[in-house]
Amino acid sequence: MNSSVLFGISSITYMVTMAVYVAYLIMKKEIIGKVASWMVIFGFVCHTIAFFLRWVEFADTYKLGFFHSIPVTNLYESLLFFAWCVVAGNIWIERRYKTKFMGAFLTAIAGMAVAFVDTVGAAKGIQPLVPALKSNWLLAHATMSFIAYAAFSMSFVAAVLHLASLRLPRRSGVYIFWTVALGTFVFVTLFVVGDFAAALSAKAVEGAYKPLYFTFKKMGAGGFAVLFLVYAVVCTVFWFSGGKLACLMDRFSIDSKAMEELTYKMISVGFPIFTVGGLIFGAVWADKAWGRYWSWDPKETWALITWLIYAFYLHARYVKDWTGAKASAVAVAGFVCTIFTYIGVNLLISGLHSYGAL
Repeated sequence: MNSSVLFGISSITYMVTMAVYVAYLIMKKEIIGKVASWMVIFGFVCHTIAFFLRWVEFADTYKLGFFHSIPVTNLYESLLFFAWCVVAGNIWIERRYKTKFMGAFLTAIAGMAVAFVDTVGAAKGIQPLVPALKSNWLLAHATMSFIAYAAFSMSFVAAVLHLASLRLPRRSGVYIFWTVALGTFVFVTLFVVGDFAAALSAKAVEGAYKPLYFTFKKMGAGGFAVLFLVYAVVCTVFWFSGGKLACLMDRFSIDSKAMEELTYKMISVGFPIFTVGGLIFGAVWADKAWGRYWSWDPKETWALITWLIYAFYLHARYVKDWTGAKASAVAVAGFVCTIFTYIGVNLLISGLHSYGAL
C-alpha cells in the first residue's frame, strides 16, 4: 500500500468524522462522541503512516538524503502536513479539556486541507526539488511554519466560540465580523467537501471530472456571481442564527473564559514558532538561496502582516490587559490573514515561493 491510498483513507475519514461530530453536537449522545474520537484517531494513524511513506518514497526517488526529503515541498504535501498538525491538536484538546465540541470545526479544517488539493487541481506527484529547496533549512523552516499555522487554526476556532458565547448585538461590528468569518469557513467547507464527493463519484470514469474551481472559472463572471450569491446566503444565515451557537455551547457546558484562554495559549505557542521558523529561519535561508535576507516577495510580505497582527494581539494582552470581544476578533483576523498567506498567495500571486503546481 502506497502513501496516496492511505492519504485518501485519512481524508475520507476526516470528512465522515466531521459529520459524526456534528451529529454528536445535535443529538448529544455519548456513544456518537466516542465513535468520532476513535475515527479521528484512526484517520490520524493512517495519515501518519502515509506521511512517512511519502517521505521514504521521496528519499528513494531523488537520493537527497532523509532530512532533505521531508514531503512539505509543494502545495499538496504542505496541506497534508498542515492537516496532520491540526488533527494532532484536536486529539490533544480532547484529552486536555475533556470536550469534543471543537472536533467538528478542527476536523473540518483538516478535511478541507486534504480535499482542497482536488478542488484546485494541485499536482500530487513527487516532484523534483528546485535548487532553492535543496537546503538543510527546509526541515526547520517549513515544518515550524506549518506547526504555527495549525496552532493559529486552533486559536481561530476557540476565538469564534468565545465571541459566540458573548451574545453580542447583531448590529455590532464584532458580531458581524465573526459571523461572516464563520459563514466563510462553512461555505468553503461545503464547497470543498462537495467537490471532493464529486471527485470520488466520478473517479471510475476517466476524464469525467474536473475541479469545481476550474468549472466556475470557465463560466466567468456568471459562475462567480452564483458562488457569491450562495456565499452571501450562508453568511446571512449565520448572522441571523449566531446566537444558536451560544445556546449549543451552553448545552455542553463550554466555558467562555476557557475558550478565551485557549485562544491565548494557542497564539502564545504559534507566535514564537512562526517568528523563529517562519521569519528568522526563512530570512537566513533566503540569504543562502537568493543572496538577500528580504526581498518583499508576496509570501514574505503577507507573512510579515500575519506576524504583526498576532504581535499586536499579544502586545495588547500583555501591556494593556486587553481581553474580551476585541481581542478575540483580532485572533480571528490573524487566522484569515494566515490562510491568505498560506494558500491565497500561492494560488493568486506569483513569486519566489510559488512551488505548488496545478
